[in-house]
This record gives sequence, C-alpha cells and structure tokens, in this order.
Amino acid sequence: MDTIFTKIINKEILSDIQYEDELCIAINDINPKSKVHILVIPKKPIINISTATDLDNNLLGHLLLVCKMLAKKNNIEKDGYQILTNTGEGGGQTVMHLHFHLLSGNAVTL
Repeated sequence: MDTIFTKIINKEILSDIQYEDELCIAINDINPKSKVHILVIPKKPIINISTATDLDNNLLGHLLLVCKMLAKKNNIEKDGYQILTNTGEGGGQTVMHLHFHLLSGNAVTL
C-alpha cells in the first residue's frame, strides 16, 4: 500500500511533524478544517479501522493516547476536542491509510 501517508512516513514528502515515535507520526493537516487539525497516522499500513485486527489493539490504543498527549501539547484539552476517523469512501475516507483527525476550535456536533 503506497499512499501519501506512506511517503510522509518515509520522509519522501516533507510535512509539519507534531510528533513521531516508532509506531506513528502526527502531522498538521495541510487543509485544516478547524483551528487545530492534526492527523495521527500509524506507521503500520492499515487501510482503515474496519481492516484492523485484534493484533492491532495496542497500536490503536497508542494512537488514541498520542491524540490525548497532542491535545495537551496544543492547549486544547480543557476547551475540548474531537478525535475522528473516516472509514471507506462512503464514510468520507480519501486516503486509504488509517488515520485519526484531532480537531478543536470548530466542533461538529452530532
């Protein structure tokens, strides 16, 4: 699976990195939908949450904890934030590599 996120992970495309470790990378979205819009992307090539398996439990938990840490780092933890993921074309997914959107400043209410 070769996506724009794979190229960002491999440093073939430069991006504004907020955080990186051995499991994931977090970057500012180049087309932000809110005041804070960070993408948290696993380095493991998972298409979306529907294709994740039980073997991904620890990774998925790690991604959410990275979102929490980034919320604190960006001073949005008290004001509130959203963590969203899109699954499949019908769910609005445009890059077929799992990623979480950390959003604050323009909340979508469901």
